[in-house]
Amino acid sequence: NLQTSSATSLSPFETCYGYQPPLFDHQVPEVEVPAAQTLVHRCQLAWIRARAAITRANTEYARQHRRRHRPGPVFRSGDQVWLSSANLRMSAGSRKLTPRFLGPFPVLRVINSVTYRLRLPATLRIHPVFHVSQLKPVISSPLHPPPVRVPPPRGVEADRTYTVRRILDARRWGRGWQYLVDWEGYGPEERSWEPARSFLDPSLLADFWSRRPGPSGAVPR
Repeated sequence: NLQTSSATSLSPFETCYGYQPPLFDHQVPEVEVPAAQTLVHRCQLAWIRARAAITRANTEYARQHRRRHRPGPVFRSGDQVWLSSANLRMSAGSRKLTPRFLGPFPVLRVINSVTYRLRLPATLRIHPVFHVSQLKPVISSPLHPPPVRVPPPRGVEADRTYTVRRILDARRWGRGWQYLVDWEGYGPEERSWEPARSFLDPSLLADFWSRRPGPSGAVPR
C-alpha cells in the first residue's frame, strides 16, 4: 500500500487518504521501552528485506519478458509480407494441406508500431488488420528470388475450396477409396490423399476412372 505507482506517482494509501503514513527510519522516534524498540527494528529489517526481494523479482520478470518477447519486424506502407494462417478459420479439407503463410500481400497502412492493415484479395473474407506477430517479411535477394504467390483458398470460411489440377492415383482405404491430388498452384510436396467426399465436382473422379477403370468398370466411391 505504500509502494509508489509509476502511473500516478502516488501510493495506494496516499491516493485514498491524502498522505503517506510514517514508516521506520527517522519517522519513528526512539522509545524508552526496549521491547518496543526491538519490535520496531525487527519490523524495519523485515520491510527492507521484503522490498529488496520484490525489486529482485521484478528485475527478473523484466529480464525474462525481454528474452521471450523480442521486438517484431518493422514494416512500412507498400512492403510485402507473408500472413500466418495459424489463426484463420480453415475448416474445409485437411489442415496440413494449408500453407503456413499466405501471400505475399502489401502493407496498406501502418496503424501503430505493432498493427498493420494489409491489402487482401476479395477471396479472403477476413478483417485486414493484423498484429505484427502474424506477419513475416518477404526477403528478396540474389539468393532469395521473389516468391511465387501461393493462391489463397476460395474463402476462409466453411465453404472454402481448393482447385484440383489433376488426380494422380487411387488406393483402397477401408471400405472406400482415397485419391492422390495434385493441387492447382501448389508444388509436389503439397500433394495429398483425399477421400471421395472431398471432391465437389464428381466429373473429376469420372475422368480419372475413365483413364484407369475400376475393378467393376464403374466409378468407385
